[in-house]
Amino acid sequence: MFSKLAKTSSRQREILEVVFRNGWDYMRRLLSGKKADEPELPTPAVLRNILIDLGPVYVKLGQLLSTRPDLMPPAYIEALTDLQANVPPVPWSQIEVAMRQQLQQPLENAFEYVNPDPIAAGSIGQIHRGQTKNGYEVAIKVQRPGIGEVVEQDISIVRGLAELVSRTEFGEYYDPVSLADEFASALRSELDFMQEATYTDALRRNLSQSRWFDPSRVEIPEVYWDLTTEKMLTIEWLEGTPILEADLDGKAPQNGKKPKTDQATSNKEIANLLLRVFFQQIYVDGFFHADPHPGNVFYLQDRRVALLDCGMVGRLDPRTQRILTELLLAIVNLDGQRCAHLTLDLADANQGTNVARLEADYNRLLRRYYNRNLAEINFSELVYEVLQTARENHVKLPGNIGLYSKTIANLEGVARTLDPEFNLSEQIKPLMSDLLRQQIIGDSPLPALLQTALETKSLSLSTPRQLELLLGGITTETLRWNLTLEDLDGLRRSLDDSANRLSFSIVVGSLIVGAAIIFSEGGSTQLFFASSTLFSAASLLGLWLVISILRSGRLK
Repeated sequence: MFSKLAKTSSRQREILEVVFRNGWDYMRRLLSGKKADEPELPTPAVLRNILIDLGPVYVKLGQLLSTRPDLMPPAYIEALTDLQANVPPVPWSQIEVAMRQQLQQPLENAFEYVNPDPIAAGSIGQIHRGQTKNGYEVAIKVQRPGIGEVVEQDISIVRGLAELVSRTEFGEYYDPVSLADEFASALRSELDFMQEATYTDALRRNLSQSRWFDPSRVEIPEVYWDLTTEKMLTIEWLEGTPILEADLDGKAPQNGKKPKTDQATSNKEIANLLLRVFFQQIYVDGFFHADPHPGNVFYLQDRRVALLDCGMVGRLDPRTQRILTELLLAIVNLDGQRCAHLTLDLADANQGTNVARLEADYNRLLRRYYNRNLAEINFSELVYEVLQTARENHVKLPGNIGLYSKTIANLEGVARTLDPEFNLSEQIKPLMSDLLRQQIIGDSPLPALLQTALETKSLSLSTPRQLELLLGGITTETLRWNLTLEDLDGLRRSLDDSANRLSFSIVVGSLIVGAAIIFSEGGSTQLFFASSTLFSAASLLGLWLVISILRSGRLK
């Protein structure tokens, strides 16, 4: 397969050279024509180096794999976490041409100015600061010219690699080709900046109201739709500092005045605010920012917290939300048996997992935490271990569970850096209690209570009539019961066969007795003929009955 790849494009030959240079031994043996043993993955360090050398698209692949602790062993997750591409910026001359093509109008008519020096350069696009004609400061994300063609070419090669990996031990239990297709879908989605704009707008709308935090303390940048296209995204510029670089406790206010008491901030407050923001996204909205690493969480000059770069999001349907809520409580309560059953509920399909072994593995895992203080437990690490235990037991979980666990890990990492005493499990318990109460009685208990009362009244009115009909049917002997008993067809056929043979036996016996009585009377030729006829018929029927019993194999 790879000899064919090597002949088709310079890009594919470049990939093979990178594989050779970094020492993926199995690939080296395969491509050099030597006998290759069972296919094997490269070591975590080798895989990381290969992805970095191959460039931005493969770094994205590594970032995707790092969100799948349900698929990848811990060593690979650790090696691929925080994987970043070293991408040089595209010259302004090319960016300017790309912007003019997207705007379909003179750049000067859309923007008052655009800073030619990029703020940041990524694998898919780079960001420039500018100002609209009506005076709004904006961040402009422009797609790297030609990246679409590179992505499509690399996606086809990644799929070829996935087909090879499907022959490894890893591929026996998981579907790397489907994972490659998932990666292709995610990457194509990142190429569509209109989709990122839609995600940004949805998160901004969802977080504009909440019962768990003050929405005025949280900001998502506004999208300028008239200046946004598939390859150019224009959003509100937010002046601030990455959250871990900000001096939250000692930062002076922008206007130099002492802030009011209710506006004062601290590391502990911000950590708690971030927890509540993501708790709502995950467990209430089912739509969450899936990349809250420190560079995407900003502390603004007006003391608000902003979430940036909303291109990667996770989605959870109501059923998955409910299971994850219960799973989170089971983990907090160190309940291994409950963890096992909820993990199987999350699985894509019933794969014949040994439930007893899964329960034993979870009990063994959670037993290590029984006598530890809650403050000492790294909760996201515990969630990772739960998912890895599922992987070791060949439980295949949906991809969004990996994004969920990665988000929890990033969130806890930021919160613990802000507040070393931060304890996620302790902070989340009251939120869980409130969420469960809300799910049971809702935000407006009176309408729910009235609805229940109406249904109860309807049931109480219909029940006497139902009982009357039932008793009437019994007393008048018109009641009919429809019962369906499965797997009784074989018994019914056996009983029918036995009854038929018994009937034939009775008939044969009757004929023989009748023939004997007639023959004993003696006399005429007619009686002798009748007796002989009856005896012959009985003999034939008896012979047929014996043969049928012998052929059925049920003589004993």
